[in-house]
Amino acid sequence: MIKAVLFDMDGVLYDSMPAHIRAWSEVASRHNLLHNPHNFYLWEGRTGDSTINILFQDTYRRDASPEQLRSLYAEKAELFNRYNDGRIMSGVQEVLKLTRSLGLDLLIVTGSGQHSLLDTLEANFPGYFTKDKMVTSFDVLIGKPHPEPYLMGLRKAGVEASEAIVVENAPLGVQSAKAAGIFTIAVNTGPLPDEVLLDAGADRLLHNMAELAAELPALVGSLNSK
Repeated sequence: MIKAVLFDMDGVLYDSMPAHIRAWSEVASRHNLLHNPHNFYLWEGRTGDSTINILFQDTYRRDASPEQLRSLYAEKAELFNRYNDGRIMSGVQEVLKLTRSLGLDLLIVTGSGQHSLLDTLEANFPGYFTKDKMVTSFDVLIGKPHPEPYLMGLRKAGVEASEAIVVENAPLGVQSAKAAGIFTIAVNTGPLPDEVLLDAGADRLLHNMAELAAELPALVGSLNSK
């Protein structure tokens, strides 16, 4: 029986990806780091340190120093806070209400360490998410696409992989969830082609949270009947 739904945050709960991409691109340009803005969508879900190290490897063939990791991520976070308007995804409130009405536990599994979003979850989604049911970049060593974040999410939920559903929008997040053995719904709220998410292993592909609200009861029922 399905007992829990594990939600990614950026691009699933919050319409925050444009601000992330703008902030990352600006930091990379300021520091003359080779980059393609499109790749930041492909890298969504990685920890900040991992993203910075990719930029340094592409530019200098080495990882960033601990000080560079700290200062560049702080710079990116400041820019993100400036550009992000805090808008939540259309339809997400209906999905959360429906998830709760189905008797399912709700968790967040995100690669983000943005306090500006994490600290406002209760204000935006009152009563749905608690600190003990969150996995963030502060909790993991490796991060997506490794299964570590979703395996930790399962432990925090107290459920087996067969008792959970993941809602993701990013290919690395889909890979992470599938590597953890969880049925994964990809909601393609960004500019990536559907094939990118399907190739990452998504079990079901949707295009917005309203579609998820319409299909979630049937999906849960189908999984429970197997």
